[in-house]
Amino acid sequence: MSAAPLRVLVVDDEPPIRKLLRMGLTAHGYQTLEATNGKAALEMLGQAPDLIILDLGLPDIEGHDLLRTIRARNESVPIVVLSSRGDEAGKVQALDFGADDYVTKPFGMDELLARMRAALRHQLQTHGERPIFRVGDLSVDLVRRIVKVGDREVKLSPKEYDLLRVLVQHAGKVLTHKFLLGELWDDLTDAQYLRVYVRQLRQKIEADPEQPKYILTETGIGYRLRAPD
Repeated sequence: MSAAPLRVLVVDDEPPIRKLLRMGLTAHGYQTLEATNGKAALEMLGQAPDLIILDLGLPDIEGHDLLRTIRARNESVPIVVLSSRGDEAGKVQALDFGADDYVTKPFGMDELLARMRAALRHQLQTHGERPIFRVGDLSVDLVRRIVKVGDREVKLSPKEYDLLRVLVQHAGKVLTHKFLLGELWDDLTDAQYLRVYVRQLRQKIEADPEQPKYILTETGIGYRLRAPD
């Protein structure tokens, strides 16, 4: 007996976008629910979607207000935001309000599907956090605080380890500079401190720190640790 398809709630007021998403998601085995405005989206939360694709430019409720309301009602459902090109401040605000990721319009279906899979994996990891995290050659033992790349154990400073631990706990999710600074330092707001530790961490775990494959930069926004395959 096959598992029931995952239900994706698409919240967008543009019929062409909804049609594109409906066709693409259905072709990849997802079941779609559709809402053309914020009020309808809130009503459809009762149908327990497994993931929400949310356009912030809705006609009735301001997008970030809707995002906060959804997150207040459901703390765990993954939310991938559709954002306008170049709206960096809006992306940061959406992530701070609880979105798991964002895709910029116009978008490619393959990219959206990959972001959805990463958000779903992050949700599973959050609810059944594994003591050992693995992605590629990198492994992090969260119980014994041992970090390895292949068979080589990596020695990290306490702050470097704390940074890696936060990234691991949210693997696949974009973490803003503000969020990371708040997790690692109580009173620092200068992202330069964060960049220093990210650079040091990359030098220890990346084969090529200038072309990282684990700790990825989201320009002007923050960082993302690659989700497990």
